[in-house]
Amino acid sequence: MKLFKGMPSRCAIAVATACVSQSAFSDDAVSLQVKPSQMVQGGTGLIQTPTSRMGEVGDLYMNYTDNNEYRFWSVNLQLFDWMQATARYTDVRTRLYSDVPSFSGDQTLKDKGLDVKFRLLEEGHYFPEVSLGFRDFGGTGFFESEYVTASKAYGPFDFHLGLGWGYMGTADDITNPFCKIRDSYCDRPSGFSGRGGKIDYDQFFKGPMAVFGGVEYQTPWEPLRLKLEFEGNNYQYDRAGALEQDSRWNVGAVYRWNNFDFPANYQRGNTFGFGVTYHFNMNTAKQVKFDDPPREIVDAKPAASLAELNKSRLYRSLAYDGGFILTDASVEEDEAIFYGNQIAYRNKAEAVNRIGRIAASELPESVKSYHIVENAGRLPMVDTVIDADAFKVAAKYEDIEADITRTYTRVAPSEDVLEKYEPNRTNGFFKGVDFFYTQSFGNPEDFYLYQGGLIFSGGYAFNENWAAVSSVRATLLDNFDKFSFRIDQDTSTLPRVRTMVREYVSNDLWLDTAILQWNDRLSDNVFAQAYGGYLETMFGGIGGEVLWQPVDSRIAFGVDVNYAKQRDYDEPFDFFDYDVITGHVSAYWQPEFLPDTMLTVSAGQFLAKDKGVNIDFAKRFDSGIIVGAYAAITNVSSEEYGEGSFTKGFYISVPLDLFTLMPSKGRGSFPWVPISRDGGQMLKRPGRLIDFTGPRSSFFD
Repeated sequence: MKLFKGMPSRCAIAVATACVSQSAFSDDAVSLQVKPSQMVQGGTGLIQTPTSRMGEVGDLYMNYTDNNEYRFWSVNLQLFDWMQATARYTDVRTRLYSDVPSFSGDQTLKDKGLDVKFRLLEEGHYFPEVSLGFRDFGGTGFFESEYVTASKAYGPFDFHLGLGWGYMGTADDITNPFCKIRDSYCDRPSGFSGRGGKIDYDQFFKGPMAVFGGVEYQTPWEPLRLKLEFEGNNYQYDRAGALEQDSRWNVGAVYRWNNFDFPANYQRGNTFGFGVTYHFNMNTAKQVKFDDPPREIVDAKPAASLAELNKSRLYRSLAYDGGFILTDASVEEDEAIFYGNQIAYRNKAEAVNRIGRIAASELPESVKSYHIVENAGRLPMVDTVIDADAFKVAAKYEDIEADITRTYTRVAPSEDVLEKYEPNRTNGFFKGVDFFYTQSFGNPEDFYLYQGGLIFSGGYAFNENWAAVSSVRATLLDNFDKFSFRIDQDTSTLPRVRTMVREYVSNDLWLDTAILQWNDRLSDNVFAQAYGGYLETMFGGIGGEVLWQPVDSRIAFGVDVNYAKQRDYDEPFDFFDYDVITGHVSAYWQPEFLPDTMLTVSAGQFLAKDKGVNIDFAKRFDSGIIVGAYAAITNVSSEEYGEGSFTKGFYISVPLDLFTLMPSKGRGSFPWVPISRDGGQMLKRPGRLIDFTGPRSSFFD
């Protein structure tokens, strides 16, 4: 029975297009007694239906749910207070991955999906919170839906009402108002375009439409919440087959214990479901440190003159208390310059505070400015100039309005500062050990494939500009032996620049890189590098890059050009016949309207000789964790590209000091590439200047 078929279309339009400016209302925001929880498919919601609710910035939820025909693994992340994203894998128990046993055996069908939700109106005293969302908007669109939902809290109750299209609208109990405007909105196209992975904009807000909603109740017992919902799907067009639905009403409960949620529910009048959710916040994540506080200078007794200055103690304190390893120093009557590398404190403000306090407690009062010149390698990158008198006032709390961060400026090293830089040693051997871990989800051979091990790196620096660098990868644990074939059978006509990954990773010991590298500072804000040798796991060659990167600028520009030749996966020192000229013009932008984000746009020619643009979006949280996504759009058609239609991927970069008890610098990256094909693939150069010049940018704290 279609209960809502007679509703005036203007009412539906009012709800469906409720994109109202938050500044249009001045009523006070409402404090929720019911904290948002996750729905079955991931994302804040009830059971099968989303709500308008958002989490705290940086909230990360990792979910597993079991719903008879389906199992879901999902990750939900609150990128901004107004934007939430969900990545999901669906296991369809009623279908096999493929009809070819030698390809995938008896593994059940797996599908990946992405959701995104935007808050349009923040909840106030009189007005509800309103959000617009897109579920499973790329790929094969198992659960593709668009929706608008509103939420209003009253004490321990949180009420929700929404309108859904697509999967969430198959109950078809409301006339689609857009159908009255244009006939093309009356029916929803079926299937997906290309080879999957594309966003089918032409399907948005088309076809049948339904109402959904419900309520979540915070019981007097704090760990327990109850849910009741009315959903808009009729389950007749599910990928698992037509499912029996005895009722559109679902009920559920969520029990919270520490950072875990344990949901249970009864759906469709005939199906039990359960799951588990782990939650933590990327913004506030931190590790307790066994570290002394910054030096107190209230009762400090600095040297009376330069002649009485204990330089050994000063330099030792800079290293042990400030994490600053000196390569040179110039201490004069009115000015002190310290050149070196920060190895402990990735937060630039904390590093300056510590070093400034050490200098103020040791140097005589005649020294009026401290210069902290941070290097990259042996090249000076940025000069932090501290006004000594103003710094002491702030550090001693002699003025309640004084702010230490206002007592110094970050600038490019001047010619006078550079002329005084005469390091005693610029050559020598260096070495290091890093852990690597790669993973892949949703594979035909096994749902989860992984590989981990150690990368041993080292080399010799000839001077501040030239160095020979090499790295060897040693695999310690993996299950990549489950790959059932070594030759890609996809119909793509592109050169196989990446799809022979199986052949490369099957080598337990592999020479990843062996290069000769040069880098230098050409002017105040321009840097250059050149390199040649075995550049990465799959390619060798020569190349170079130039980068314009002003200190703390929101924008930087770079150009790289490379000649690359494909390496032989059986013989680490040999090459195949395939070669290519590849390179890109790149712009790096940190927009003011999106705090702590970096947008990178790189246009040029890729490894398969296709031409186009790669767009990378990265968000940094207060903890230092960076979450990013990228996509490459080239002149290769979906059919030529193959499954997935275009290159895309995600990554997370985690500061190592979140795992150490002592302050430390360095990062570990964890990529996720849904489907790796040959189009839109960039050369993994041995080092990017945007990373090398990291001390100049606030983004890389």
